[in-house]
Amino acid sequence: MPSFTLPRAARIARITRTHKVAVAALAAASATTGLAVTAAPSHAATTAAHAPAAVKPVSADGMPAKADSKAERPVSASVADHIKVTAVAKQDRVAEQAASRSADRPAAPKKYADDLDGWIRQSLDIMQSKGIPGSYEGLHRNIMRESSGNPEAVNDWDVNAQNGIPSKGLLQVIQPTFDTYHVSGTAHNLTDPVANITAAANYAAHRYGSIDNVNSAY
Repeated sequence: MPSFTLPRAARIARITRTHKVAVAALAAASATTGLAVTAAPSHAATTAAHAPAAVKPVSADGMPAKADSKAERPVSASVADHIKVTAVAKQDRVAEQAASRSADRPAAPKKYADDLDGWIRQSLDIMQSKGIPGSYEGLHRNIMRESSGNPEAVNDWDVNAQNGIPSKGLLQVIQPTFDTYHVSGTAHNLTDPVANITAAANYAAHRYGSIDNVNSAY
């Protein structure tokens, strides 16, 4: 094929157009980069832009309200524990005081029926406090044999009666025996039911080991 050579003026015009296109492309790229940098805000700016504005409380007169220091100050664990310990200690003191008052208050005296059952039970309580052995059955059995449960019974026919010291009371005790084995805390009256039973049980304990071991005249 034949070779054609562009005229000088045509080559210059072509180079100029190519140069302008390249320059325009470069300028467009720079503008895009600058726009991207300018359009993207910093992280701090974004956070500041979206952070809610702090609202300060206002009092009735329009002035800023003062914060309640007591409401804002949290109770620490140590303070809470101290309050709890103090409350428990107070409860303990109240309980100790109540127990002390109860201990200082004398116990109400035990009441017994004024009959054979009540006399025996009262005697048994006294005997137990004095270390005198004996049971309800042993006392009741001997009482029924000696006096049939009559605290005023008097034997006026046996040898003791003949000697002027008749046996008396529930367990038919003579006066010298009663005086010797009388138990403190009971009446000093031979025919008093409780005193008579307790003295007789004390005598039987010394001579027979226990009133329970007595099954006949003693």
